[in-house]
Amino acid sequence: MRRLFFAALIFLALGPALGTVHRFPVDNLTQRAAARPLVFAPQTRGPMRFVRGWHLVSPHSYFGGFSGLARIGPGTFQLIGDNGYAAQLTMDASGRFAAVHIRPLPTPDGRPATKTMADTEALFVDPARGQAWIALEGINQIWRLDANLATIEARRRLPEPRWPANRGAEAMARLADGRTVVFSEGADDHPHGTEALLYTGDPAAPGPPPIRFFYDARGKGLASDAAALPDGRFLLVHRRLGFDPVFTTIISIVDPADIAKDAVVRSQTIGRVPRPLAENYEGAAVTVEQGRTWLWLASDNNFNAWQRSLLLQFELVDLPPAKTPDSKKAARKPAA
Repeated sequence: MRRLFFAALIFLALGPALGTVHRFPVDNLTQRAAARPLVFAPQTRGPMRFVRGWHLVSPHSYFGGFSGLARIGPGTFQLIGDNGYAAQLTMDASGRFAAVHIRPLPTPDGRPATKTMADTEALFVDPARGQAWIALEGINQIWRLDANLATIEARRRLPEPRWPANRGAEAMARLADGRTVVFSEGADDHPHGTEALLYTGDPAAPGPPPIRFFYDARGKGLASDAAALPDGRFLLVHRRLGFDPVFTTIISIVDPADIAKDAVVRSQTIGRVPRPLAENYEGAAVTVEQGRTWLWLASDNNFNAWQRSLLLQFELVDLPPAKTPDSKKAARKPAA
């Protein structure tokens, strides 16, 4: 009972309940934002090394709550919030934002989004065409938007059984081979993991049903986002709640070759966000630039005064090698 009480206190501290909306006495729609550098030394050890980071601030009333992140060009980031707003930020060489565009995401009927309709929790962007896919937890759908995030091109419900509105689609990534993985935050009807889906085609368009599998986090926490790696595997960001610190963020690697119908999939930890930078990280993106691989993380401040919207950059080096088909066969072969 004591643990349930403390969990309830954390839940209430993280923000408004499902079905509510953020309201301001007077909306401030100023198209301005700033990136304040974080004072934390770069790291030189481990496969996940902190490089630099910023505290993102803006007078705009709907700036924050970031739950999805994509790097869509040199210095340009696309962020979406779980309040139904997007922020496109372009950073110059000095670390200042040269361009800021904050706007609401489209809705099917053109009306302002309710909290349920606005609860966007994951994002990936097609680098060739600029189209964006978003996962909406409250209504259990995946949408495809045009490159300007102005038009809904396609939308599709996740298959039954319906994931709970507050524990539904939370992490999503387009893999190197074009398939898409979607992880629930906590939908669980299996003793060894939470539900997840693998789409072989466009997850927002009519097509074959996805492959259902289960993810066993083994104590890492709940999946809060995913991002594809250039070698065909993908990263999972985990959020684990506690008290000191409130948030622990653990990063791991999943091999999609392990995914099969009703299979239980596990991951390999590669690192975690350093304790001084602890926050509620829900957005992730991986980029390869000049032969180096970078991980970007964005945090959801839940529009709380005690939380921050942070953007962090890590370099990924010396990652554990992917399993080869022969090594998998050897791992499954019983000992003599």
